[in-house]
Amino acid sequence: MTSGIDYSVWDHIYVSDDEDVTNPYVDTPSLFRMRHRTRLERMAEFQQRGEDLENNLLECKKLLEEAQGRLKELEEGRNEGEEDEEREAEIKKVQGEVRKLKKDEKCFEKMIEEYRREEKKLPWDVDTISKEGFSKSVLNINPVTKEEIEEEKVEKHKTFAEKYKKEIKHFGMLRRWGDSQKYLSDNPHLVCEETANCLVVICIDFEIDEKHALMEQVAHQAIVMQFILDLARTLKVDARGCFREFFSKIQTADKPYLDEFDHELELLKERIRSCAQMRMASAVKELEEEERQKRLGPGGLDPVEVYESLPKVNHSQKPWTPGSAENLATVVSTVYMWNYEVKCKINN
Repeated sequence: MTSGIDYSVWDHIYVSDDEDVTNPYVDTPSLFRMRHRTRLERMAEFQQRGEDLENNLLECKKLLEEAQGRLKELEEGRNEGEEDEEREAEIKKVQGEVRKLKKDEKCFEKMIEEYRREEKKLPWDVDTISKEGFSKSVLNINPVTKEEIEEEKVEKHKTFAEKYKKEIKHFGMLRRWGDSQKYLSDNPHLVCEETANCLVVICIDFEIDEKHALMEQVAHQAIVMQFILDLARTLKVDARGCFREFFSKIQTADKPYLDEFDHELELLKERIRSCAQMRMASAVKELEEEERQKRLGPGGLDPVEVYESLPKVNHSQKPWTPGSAENLATVVSTVYMWNYEVKCKINN
């Protein structure tokens, strides 16, 4: 039967955050900064000592290798019968150098072992307890124009939305913090700006379809993604490496942080409703234009526009009756004006 894991090495872990002790006569933030700076300087000195030991050991090995090479050449010359006092003296001198360098090499190795044992005993702190999860560098060799950048963003968003449409919509429907964190852990590629943009588009579609409850649910997840991206920009790390910190923070956050989250959510909902109204107005305008194009007659005239532009008939006037010359003249004049307006529009 295999033995279990030995956890005794974790019994005496000390995690320092520079905030264990405060002084009522010293400004607390200044005290924390001073202690943090002192600890960083101490860490830098310790690391420099280790680097110096490694460099000294490498230099010693290099000198030892050179001395052994010279000694080998001198001994080969002596074996060939070229013995003289100078050569013997040189051999003894080099042999002494080799012995001293070997002694120094063992000394440096012993010092490095002690340094590593001391390093293992150092307490953990906020600067050494964790490392960044992701890091990358992007170099733009050739300058690109703003138009090219925008085109690339549009194309990237389109490709991403088509490829992960199902996963994004599933994330938008999650309601519990734990479920959202687990889903992003299983799909870390969704932690990006494109996902936030896709969620907003889905919200606008739901608002146009008058599915207001679904719109509010997806808008909540869009703000979650936006807060994760903002946290990554603040920490200057890849968003995929810090989304767990957001979920840990939001579940234990104080009221001001939650109020800020709710405020951003309400602002997003207002923008979504405004965008939905603009899209519906644009769609109505396009539909009216299509109907107008279908109505166009000879000369590209719209009968409705022609009718509305004709002179209005004054219905308050008395109808024409036989024997009334004045009313007859009015009717003739009106008919003449109609014919004239229609001809002008056709000719133009």
